[in-house]
Amino acid sequence: MALTKRDASGTERHFKLGLFAANCSGGQAATTVPESWSGNWEENRQVAIIADNAGIDFLLPIARWRGYDGASIFHMSSLETTTWAAALLAITKHLTVVSTVHVAFTHPVMAAKQFATLAQIGKGRFALNVVCGWNEPEYRMFGLDLPQDHKDRYAYGREWLDIVRRLWRSDRPFDWHGDHFHLEQAVSAPRPAHEPIILNAAASMEGRQFAVEQSDLLFTSLTDLEKARRDVAALKAQASNAHGRTIDVLGVGHVVCRPTRREALDYYEHYANVHGDWAAVDRLMDVQSRFAKSFSPDELQAFRVRFAAGHGTYPLVGSPDDIAAEIARIESTGLAGIAVSFVNYLDELPYFCAEVLPRLQRESKHSGSVR
Repeated sequence: MALTKRDASGTERHFKLGLFAANCSGGQAATTVPESWSGNWEENRQVAIIADNAGIDFLLPIARWRGYDGASIFHMSSLETTTWAAALLAITKHLTVVSTVHVAFTHPVMAAKQFATLAQIGKGRFALNVVCGWNEPEYRMFGLDLPQDHKDRYAYGREWLDIVRRLWRSDRPFDWHGDHFHLEQAVSAPRPAHEPIILNAAASMEGRQFAVEQSDLLFTSLTDLEKARRDVAALKAQASNAHGRTIDVLGVGHVVCRPTRREALDYYEHYANVHGDWAAVDRLMDVQSRFAKSFSPDELQAFRVRFAAGHGTYPLVGSPDDIAAEIARIESTGLAGIAVSFVNYLDELPYFCAEVLPRLQRESKHSGSVR
């Protein structure tokens, strides 16, 4: 089942499972093991078909323009997310494909037409992940200055998204004179029959404020489950009380699933610790700490191995029974879903689908979940 908004009665949909970062070299693992993910198109195509047939809900890419150096050249190669989404929507039937877009690097008039095109290709299975900016080296590549105040980044994002939505909703040309854009007789066709679901990845205070105002789904860092439970409740209350809106919250994780827990733990140690690309990890952590505010300084140091294993995301490591039980615990926090990665998606996803998904389906029959 694709990503969907909450229905009019506020009914919760089933817990969503997605794949994250398959469009980037390394996925989320900064490791030098030879099986590290290439991120090339042919492997993405194969993974998308496997996921679509298995009932995975969505594919979420990272929009990356330069990597983090190191021996693995982590994230140096990445497939551009809007063209990637168009191709995957054309070859899949069920899952949602997300395009991750940096508002500073894409003009809203261009964006509105791109996304309306994707909405037609996907017939309701396209979603948009809006990124308001954090990676200063990438801004420099585009000849731009990264606003140092997070409020300025999100003010730009609000205006950008206001323009895109007005282009989707208006059949008459309009002028726009804002703080960041000045448009004359702006109009765009075709317009999407159903506006795409809007996602936003946010951890800072300013980012979460933007998300509860503007987004249908918020992706946030998942450090521990009790903190997630508190965050979900707070974000839902903030959206409802301050804006009269409903919002769902999703987490991000990385999976190592093997027939036994011992095998999974041994492989985790092998790729993340023994063969972690520490130069890339240190570069990533430095950029994150200075510009993103996704993790506190203490979390960055405590989760150093997590950054090698999965970009600092939540680890799901163990046997199929372990992974299914951990996903059930994650669901119990109130999170609406999780996007996960693998060291090698093509090698590992079939086993996950064959062994973990049936366990989740059996569990759902007892809990009354849709899945």
